[in-house]
Amino acid sequence: MSLASRLTRLPRSFDTDQGADAAAHAPWAEGSMRDLLTGAGGSSPHLHALLGKEAGWLEGAADDPDGAVAALCDDLRTGAPDTRADDLRRAKRRVALLTGLCDLGGVWPLETVTGVLTDFADLAVQLALEATVGHEIRRGKLPGATEDDVSAAGGMVALAMGKMGAGELNYSSDIDLICLFDETRFDRDDYHEARAALVRATRKMCAMLSDLTGEGYVFRTDLRLRPDPAVTPVCMAMEAAERYYESLGRTWERAAYIKARAAAGDVEAGERFLETLTPFVWRRHLDFAAIRDAHEMRLRIRAQKGRGGAITLPGHDMKLGRGGIREIEFFTQTRQIIAGGRDPALRVRGTVDGLRVLAEKGWVPDEIARELTGAYRAHREVEHRVQMIRDAQTHALPGSGDEMDRLACLMDTDRGTLERELHQRLERVHEITEDFFDREGGGAGAAASDEAEFGEETTRRWPAYPALRSARAVEIFDRIKPEILARLKRSSRPEEALAAFDGFLAGLPAGVQLFSLFEANPQLVDLLVDIVSVSPDLARYLSRNAGVFDAVIGGDFFAEWPGRAALVAQFERMLAREEDYERRLDAARRWGKEWHFRAGVHLLRGLTDPEEAAEQYADVAEATLAALWPVVVDEFAAKHGAPPGRGAAVLGMGSLGARRLHARSDLDLIVIYDADGVEASEGRKPLSSRVYYARLTQALVTAMTAPMAEGKLYEVDMRLRPSGNQGPVATSLASFRDYQAREAWTWEHLALTRARAVAGTAEIGAEAEAVRLDVLAATRDRSDTLGEVARMRARIEAAKGQGALWDPKIGRGRMQEIELLAQAGTLVAGADTRDVAGGLEAGVACGWLVADDAAELATAHRLLWALQIGARLLSDGPVSPDDLGQGAAEVLTRLTRTESMDDLAGRLRAATERAGRAVDAALGQADAA
Repeated sequence: MSLASRLTRLPRSFDTDQGADAAAHAPWAEGSMRDLLTGAGGSSPHLHALLGKEAGWLEGAADDPDGAVAALCDDLRTGAPDTRADDLRRAKRRVALLTGLCDLGGVWPLETVTGVLTDFADLAVQLALEATVGHEIRRGKLPGATEDDVSAAGGMVALAMGKMGAGELNYSSDIDLICLFDETRFDRDDYHEARAALVRATRKMCAMLSDLTGEGYVFRTDLRLRPDPAVTPVCMAMEAAERYYESLGRTWERAAYIKARAAAGDVEAGERFLETLTPFVWRRHLDFAAIRDAHEMRLRIRAQKGRGGAITLPGHDMKLGRGGIREIEFFTQTRQIIAGGRDPALRVRGTVDGLRVLAEKGWVPDEIARELTGAYRAHREVEHRVQMIRDAQTHALPGSGDEMDRLACLMDTDRGTLERELHQRLERVHEITEDFFDREGGGAGAAASDEAEFGEETTRRWPAYPALRSARAVEIFDRIKPEILARLKRSSRPEEALAAFDGFLAGLPAGVQLFSLFEANPQLVDLLVDIVSVSPDLARYLSRNAGVFDAVIGGDFFAEWPGRAALVAQFERMLAREEDYERRLDAARRWGKEWHFRAGVHLLRGLTDPEEAAEQYADVAEATLAALWPVVVDEFAAKHGAPPGRGAAVLGMGSLGARRLHARSDLDLIVIYDADGVEASEGRKPLSSRVYYARLTQALVTAMTAPMAEGKLYEVDMRLRPSGNQGPVATSLASFRDYQAREAWTWEHLALTRARAVAGTAEIGAEAEAVRLDVLAATRDRSDTLGEVARMRARIEAAKGQGALWDPKIGRGRMQEIELLAQAGTLVAGADTRDVAGGLEAGVACGWLVADDAAELATAHRLLWALQIGARLLSDGPVSPDDLGQGAAEVLTRLTRTESMDDLAGRLRAATERAGRAVDAALGQADAA
């Protein structure tokens, strides 16, 4: 059917001369069709301009408007990529003209108008992606991709958000996209190259759609709805986005994903991604907390945009103002969020569909749903005509009487009637939605008042704390306090959790920044409650280092651990951004705390086990040394000249060498240098080579241990260097080699079994490793070695006693003894291994240890290490079950895989007794020999 035969209404011409001129562009138009063009062009300068360019095309399109849109889209699909930008702009003009006329003439209802605009936007994004990603593929910049991957954009998807996602685009709408790619399509080594190519393609796609040229523009494109847009690339890996939403996603982002839809590119991958977000968007419980979030969002929008006053029509925002479109959307989406987790039928994208389903399910009265639906459709038609006038991305009603007359002409009514209907409808929408939020918010307030009795004696102290001295801090804290108390009350031991939170709050020097962070990221409150419920000590640590919470909002806090190499690269980039040496050291401390915090939280929440956490802590320490060493060298060299000779290597000893650290580990280090015959440095203040490296080592120790504004990095212990505290702090390679061959004691060779180069000059590190291997391979008298180990054990016992039940390190059958035995196994077998399990296996392989005893020792060590790493996460003191809270006890029993603290105590007694007997047997054999 033709457009003319389907007309049900006609706009009037505001400017009769312009109307006549518009009709003159289409001499073929007659009767009602001519009246339509006259009214449209006479009231809308934008439609007048489009008629001047596209009246010829419109002649054929008017015969079958639906078929014309389909044909136009088919022509675009077969067009050449190199002309696509202009083709899309020409098509947009035609779609805009035809849609505007069909809307004004009542040919298409609102849903068809917004659907046509949305379908065209989908196609435009798809074709733009094919052009830009295809360009990257043809350049060979997208690893493994071929022409067959162009239609799926090489694994990239554009998620349509907001009105585009719901199929509700307005006449002059921006399009909101989140661009993601399926990282599983690429090998690990190709990830960064693929991401860079897809980021380039995304930017070019955005420009292809948004840039204003002589042919116009297609769609203004907004990519800022992605996670943390200030710091994330315009195209993100799906896994990184998923981790963000799992850990940091906020209520407004949940609401945004109600309408999200995979619109272009790899749609299948996009739909899979959206499926993974189902638990984030749709909570299983009835989520009434979302009401308060939505209400506060409405109030913030009003305050920020200055739209909080009474409804006056001139300039009133039909979208964000009182009684506007956004209030209907908030009303609908909030109700969907509350119950959508339990009832999948509520998970629809469109606002009208949402109101319909809410009414069917009894969440909204039928009368209210019908009233809001009618208001929504009417509001959208007004919005469209406001935008049609000059193709402006505006939602504001005209500010002058003449412009309001123009709008009334487009709606074929008079100004008085239009203003009266608008005012009544806006007031009614505001009344309905405000009543909803106030009524439900009152319920939330009542719930909050129920919490007031909980911890009343404790909370009375809070106004006197430093963090709550400013009015701004009090204002923010008052908003989050009810939720914090509610979550503390829901913990397994509420009074313990409250006491721990009280300790955290008491130690917090300032509150505004942190409270604002909690308000914007409610998930951080959950994290804080988890932590303080476990340990008052850890709560006090957080109060002194609240900045570590910033790490949680980095987007990938709960992603897979990146590994040492990635940490080094990230740390180096961060240090390079700081010009001043002291600022680099402070930045290093912030960086180290963030990664320590992350490793600790992952362990606390069961995302890692004790073995994985040990390596993560080691990765952070190694990355710190590897990246900071050259910074220290450069700072030192600026005064004393470049390092003389071949440079130096830093060796990690003890637990660092074995890659088994916990949250409070010191670092055992040795520095080995090779001056290569150079006697002194060449600089403003030259130093002899020996003095140079000694002072450079001291500079490294200071960089690590100096208490600065951000605290310390690590405590450093250098007593394992040749000759211990009596020897120089830096040892020449030649002296190190000679000392190990001629002078070193057995205990020093035992320590050397775990030595490993962790920073500095790679060649020196490799040569130090060769010395280590020579020591291990050397022929030695087993009886003498094991006899010395037995005497060492006896000296330790005489100095430190048999140990306590809850001390995992010192005492009979505990970690120190087992590690000593493992080092002995490495040494007597001449094996190249650094870890406890490897050393015990070496002892079995050389015939010294009995296999069953070695297994008992390994089992005991794993149990003791789990207790050690858990205990050091919770406190810097010894474990005392009587002083542990329920949360801390649960952490320890989970890490040790025991049922209760009593069960753990029994396991410790049995395991250490068996291990002690195994050590006795191993060293008793030595005595017998």
